[in-house]
Amino acid sequence: MTKNYNADNIQVLEGLDAVRKRPAMYIGSTDAYGLHHLVYEIVDNSIDEALAGYCDNISVIIHKDNSIEVVDNGRGIPVDMHPVYKKPALEIVLTKLHAGGKFNNDTYKVSGGLHGVGVSVVNALSKKFNVEVYRDNKKYAQTYSKGAPLAEIKTGGDTKNRGTKIHFWPDDEIFEVTEFNFDTLAKRLRELAFLNAGIKITLRDERNVKDKTAKGTEHIFQFKGGIVSFVQYLNENKTPIIKKPLFFHTTRDNIDIEVALQYIDTYNENVYTYANNINTKEGGTHLVGFRSALTRVLNDYLKKGKYDKNVTQLSGDDVREGLVAIISVKIPEPQFEGQTKMKLGNGEVKGIVESATHENLSLFFDENPQDVKKIIDKCILGARARIAAKKARDLTRRKSALENDTLPGKLSDCSERDASKCELYIVEGDSAGGSAKSGRDRLFQAILPLRGKILNVEKARLDRILSNEEIKNLITAIGTGIGGEEFDIGKARYHKIVIMTDADVDGSHIRTLLLTFFFRYMPELIRNGYIYIAQPPLYSIKSGKDLNYVYTDDEKDSLLKKYKDQKVTIQRYKGLGEMNPEQLWETTMDPQKRTMLQVRIDDDIEAESVFSVLMGDAVEPRRKFIEENAHNVQNLDL
Repeated sequence: MTKNYNADNIQVLEGLDAVRKRPAMYIGSTDAYGLHHLVYEIVDNSIDEALAGYCDNISVIIHKDNSIEVVDNGRGIPVDMHPVYKKPALEIVLTKLHAGGKFNNDTYKVSGGLHGVGVSVVNALSKKFNVEVYRDNKKYAQTYSKGAPLAEIKTGGDTKNRGTKIHFWPDDEIFEVTEFNFDTLAKRLRELAFLNAGIKITLRDERNVKDKTAKGTEHIFQFKGGIVSFVQYLNENKTPIIKKPLFFHTTRDNIDIEVALQYIDTYNENVYTYANNINTKEGGTHLVGFRSALTRVLNDYLKKGKYDKNVTQLSGDDVREGLVAIISVKIPEPQFEGQTKMKLGNGEVKGIVESATHENLSLFFDENPQDVKKIIDKCILGARARIAAKKARDLTRRKSALENDTLPGKLSDCSERDASKCELYIVEGDSAGGSAKSGRDRLFQAILPLRGKILNVEKARLDRILSNEEIKNLITAIGTGIGGEEFDIGKARYHKIVIMTDADVDGSHIRTLLLTFFFRYMPELIRNGYIYIAQPPLYSIKSGKDLNYVYTDDEKDSLLKKYKDQKVTIQRYKGLGEMNPEQLWETTMDPQKRTMLQVRIDDDIEAESVFSVLMGDAVEPRRKFIEENAHNVQNLDL
């Protein structure tokens, strides 16, 4: 390493070199997430054409070699010479960052990709990239590799087609994986079809096709009902309080606002917000405006009617219990907070959405008094539960203040006080808890044993949840509080919270109950990467002095082939308590050797659906889910 630091050390990355050097800056990562993001960047350009009124058909094909083809019937990328750069516009769009038609409102009034980096980034990260443009009854084609054109644009024969076709092969020198997941793509394309009523999006997978005449797996997404269909899709296996979703669509100050909502008989809020088709997972000004108007309108009607005298005011939490809603805004100049576009920041949007929501909800409630009564009755039940939950919290706080140690008695805490270095193992039963306490590293590993199964929070309101002893211990040990304004991730006492259960049916059930609790009441722990699942071994295999721990049946079979002519002792671990402390440390708790799965939420909508089906009241959807997924089960002990 040179000690000198001068002008010679300054490197300028020209063109798309910066993208290949630091791809994660542009697509988030080089794993499966970033790989699929390439497809979204191309499709988003086609969607922008649809928003401008020029495209109503998009096709996405996964070819046998895991390349992707995206075709639309929009206007086609311009191919004429650029007046400044003296190159065809197509080549400029594909080779220069921040080049495109989205920097003024003449070409696209609204757009998701305002930075002009999408298609050029995909080109830069593809080992091969073919583009065909159909404009003015002519076909134009060009081929690229790693962002560089391999030849000039070729002008083909006459065509009646219109639009753009892009076919790209992700660069395996950049990406850790290059195999696309059909379901992952389907979820995003379905979402786009819901958000853009009437547009037809086709997804086809040709990888498993043996017969050349067969199409392969194909899904067609087209919803004339738009976000109303979206809400109905979300509530497919649930019981609505009002039969039809409430919907309004209006435009104010060049901002297009669509809202669809419906109340169901559960206790959780499921609201999804979008700005220019981008899922703003952290909400923003459109969500704030909607919530404010909803609370205000329902309180207005509470005061007008004859309801519970003890409930004179509804809080935001009360009116959102059981609410399922889609809020979609389309804005000429969206301002997103952060690189990931997770939160909408336009200040003017709050007031506009609030005013539009208040006006339209008031009109609906005036015309549907029976629906209003059902909704307010539901909100009042939520208010009663909130009041009871507050009493439970206050009682817990007073009790804690009188005790010397506010932490649960069953918690064996660690001595380290830097939360980023601390781990909490949630362990099933006293037997496994005893082994874990003896085998752990007391400096940074804490153990909390659970007695039996915790409450299924999918079927309970917050007041009942807070009265459950095991859940109270869990909340107190973690330290963040629970739900809404009470939750503060900055107070988390551990940055690794590890669920460690037995490899049997009961262990799986306990793990699912815990994940349901975290997903419903502490989702920020999952989003920030704090929740893990321990992976204890399934078998120990001993031959002579050799002792091996294996974690799958495939590993076991492979190892047995190695010892096929030797005497082998196999032990199947059904419970963590069957391991002595040294074995548990060596196989499952030692940071140098252990394997843990980090829990992530890649798709909020799919996660919501799975938890509702598995842990909710409806039996038939759960039976169907088990039948469809039974073949995926491994290592089942009855």
